Amino acid sequence: MIYTVTFNPAIDYVIHLDALTPGAINRNQFEDYQCGGKGINVSNVLRELDFDTVALGFVAGFMGDGLEKGLNAMGLKTEFIHLPEGQTRVNVKIKAAEETEINGIGPTITDADMRKLYAQLDRIGSDDTLVLSGSIPACLPGDTYEKIMAHLESKNLRIAVDATKDLLVNVLKYHPFLIKPNNHELGEIFGRVLKTDAEIVECAAKLQERGGRNILISMAGDGALLLDEQGSSHRIGCPKGKVMNSVGAGDSMVAGFLAGYLKTGDYEYALKLGTAAGSATAFSIGLANRQKIDELLATL
Repeated sequence: MIYTVTFNPAIDYVIHLDALTPGAINRNQFEDYQCGGKGINVSNVLRELDFDTVALGFVAGFMGDGLEKGLNAMGLKTEFIHLPEGQTRVNVKIKAAEETEINGIGPTITDADMRKLYAQLDRIGSDDTLVLSGSIPACLPGDTYEKIMAHLESKNLRIAVDATKDLLVNVLKYHPFLIKPNNHELGEIFGRVLKTDAEIVECAAKLQERGGRNILISMAGDGALLLDEQGSSHRIGCPKGKVMNSVGAGDSMVAGFLAGYLKTGDYEYALKLGTAAGSATAFSIGLANRQKIDELLATL
């Protein structure tokens, strides 16, 4: 089984405009409501690829109830912890000439709530996969991912981490199966602007030396690069298409990579499926569907 953890789930209110004019009344052309959060996105794309998941995390209030019901109606299995106070976030995504986002704050997660999450994680078996994805709410300490991985270290789980800066770097000592920074995030870790594949490989190799097993670097329209735990480097370009959406593309790549690896055990195929899934989301209004993923995979 694959488990995903989302500390910051949200209902995304997506608005499409010709142009956004500050200080004026703006009439949207099209609107949509999406059940969001990075781990939830991973679960949704894995479902499209015929993999069962359990989405873990925290929800609160009537917004949280609505998010959970929406995901269940889509066929997603959830085991969210319901917080007694606050509301699950509502994020506003404005898509005009430029993309603008207004993200909500979200409810407070207490130590008692975290103990409930640890109890859920204790039920995960050694053959399972865990995805830790996204930022940590301000109410939790910055070493939350470290503590989770330390707690689970004896299980030898396959753990994927999609996070930034210290949140990512500090878990490397626990040897995550997969980490997925993009090229800009990779450069920020080392205080550099990475301009060439050689520079990206150099920095990715340093993360591997610190304990990361498979280092997947997404590079938007320039494709992706993978250093696998067997010592090989893989480079792939990006399929052709019109970018309509940047939200969830990285999550989709994580989902596609995991699906590809779990299906075949082949890292090159995992990279292809990850790239197809990430691109399929980028070329869609919402998250990728199976048909679009298969269409793009055939071109790689």
